[in-house]
Amino acid sequence: MPSFRRKPESRGTTVNKQPAVYILASKKNGTLYTGVTSALAKRIWEHKNNVVEGFTKRYGVHQLVWYELHETLESAIRREKQIKGRKRKWKLELIESVNANWQDLYHLLT
Repeated sequence: MPSFRRKPESRGTTVNKQPAVYILASKKNGTLYTGVTSALAKRIWEHKNNVVEGFTKRYGVHQLVWYELHETLESAIRREKQIKGRKRKWKLELIESVNANWQDLYHLLT
């Protein structure tokens, strides 16, 4: 069933205009995706609504389980590369250190 929810505005809150690294999951302990963006709420909305073709659409990876805000896009990109270079076990521990129940954190952004 298609989703008709409105796309989050690009203006406004700090979370919408601040560089961020994020991890999405298909479910608890499921498939993970790590990304970086300068507009977190907008980007997560795009993942959830399958706006862009690719990994998250193909594997149903839509649940925001972890994110970290950064001062600059450069530092966010460095952190994304660091996370992507780590083993899955480390990523699971990172998620569970702040989100033990694997709740979808998207509602915190909107």
